[in-house]
Amino acid sequence: MNKVILAGRLVRDPEVRYTQTGKAVASFTLAVNRRFSRSADQQQTADFIPIVVWDKLAEVCGNNLVKGSQVLIEGRIQIRSYDAQDGSKRYVTEVIAQELEFMGSRPTSAPAPTQQFGGAQMQTSSPVMGGAAASFGSEVPPDEEIPF
Repeated sequence: MNKVILAGRLVRDPEVRYTQTGKAVASFTLAVNRRFSRSADQQQTADFIPIVVWDKLAEVCGNNLVKGSQVLIEGRIQIRSYDAQDGSKRYVTEVIAQELEFMGSRPTSAPAPTQQFGGAQMQTSSPVMGGAAASFGSEVPPDEEIPF
C-alpha cells in the first residue's frame, strides 16, 4: 500500500501549469515539522516535500493557496527519473496529492474565495479576514429571491 498523509505549510505560492492536452497541474513544496529528541531536550526541524496536484484540485490550489497556507494532504509517493543535460540519470521523489484539506486560518495575502450561484458571483468572507460581522446579511442582494 502506497499512502501518505502530510500536514504542513506551503513554502511558496503554488505554480499552476497546463499540459498539452489541457490538464491542470500544480506543484509546490510543503514544509512538514519533524520532532526528534536528543537526551532531554526536544529539537524540531522541517522536511521540505515536493507536492504535485492534478486536474480540478490543481486549479483549486492555484486559486486558494498561498505561501504559508496550512494544508493536510493525502496521496501517494512517486519516484520518477529523467536524463539531465550532462547525460546523468536523475531521480525525483514527490507526493502526488489525491485529497487536500485547508487547515488553520487563511493568510492575509490570500484572496477571499468566490462562489458562483445561478450566474451571480459572490465573494465570501470569513471571521478570520475581519468584517464578518459588518458584512452579515450583505451577501444576498436585496432583489435576489431566497429559495426557501
